[in-house]
Amino acid sequence: MTNPTANPVDAGEEITRLQARVRELTREKEHLLALVGILQEISSSLHFVDILQTIAGKLGQTFGLDRCSIFLAGEREGVRLVASYEDPSIRNLVVDLDRYPELKRAFDSGETVFIPDAANDPAYLAVRPALDARNVRSIIVVPIQWRQDVIGAIFLRTERDALPFSDADVRFTQVVAELTAKALRNAHRFEALLRSTEDKQRGSRRADLERIALVAFLRRLLDRYAGSQDHMWAETLLPKASDEELERLVEVALNVVAEEAKG
Repeated sequence: MTNPTANPVDAGEEITRLQARVRELTREKEHLLALVGILQEISSSLHFVDILQTIAGKLGQTFGLDRCSIFLAGEREGVRLVASYEDPSIRNLVVDLDRYPELKRAFDSGETVFIPDAANDPAYLAVRPALDARNVRSIIVVPIQWRQDVIGAIFLRTERDALPFSDADVRFTQVVAELTAKALRNAHRFEALLRSTEDKQRGSRRADLERIALVAFLRRLLDRYAGSQDHMWAETLLPKASDEELERLVEVALNVVAEEAKG
């Protein structure tokens, strides 16, 4: 039975508050599910390109974005776009940071850049024409850091008719950036180990081929020489002691070759 003395205005405010809380909880659930999905996906791969494309895809799906990209800092060629939700075929594209002041700021400062409403943010008045040209509503740029170095950034953007990002979305993206940094580090270690193993295998194979070539050369040389008539009777001129010493040296040489072949 309803309370006849209840204030309709208070009831309406309570309903609005509860609806907002439901939306907040729903968003938190989406964030947690996305994190679980990201962890499952990146744990099954140790190749950084696959890892980054997976993360970009999960973020794009979670937020329903028009733009979600991951950038990495290169040693010489500058910042590169390495994964994109809207166009997965884009890989290793060098970008001009002057066209993306918010991305440049994140790389330079190592701090998260959050623009909830680009059209009305006075801090971005100077670059508003550029943001308007890109139909931007809300932006999050979170640096990917390893120790004290900025090695990349996650870039999220919504268009003007979409809902703006919230503080919770920023915190979620920061958690994803931390996971990304650790995944990249593991992938780097794996690929470095793989290259080292391949180098050792190539070196071992090369040494084996050198030994085979040397033995083949000596065998052919000795076969050619031993087949001559002069050699067939020349060995009879050697003293018995010399002949025994030659046999001993041959045995030693064969043992050395056998040990070397074991690596």
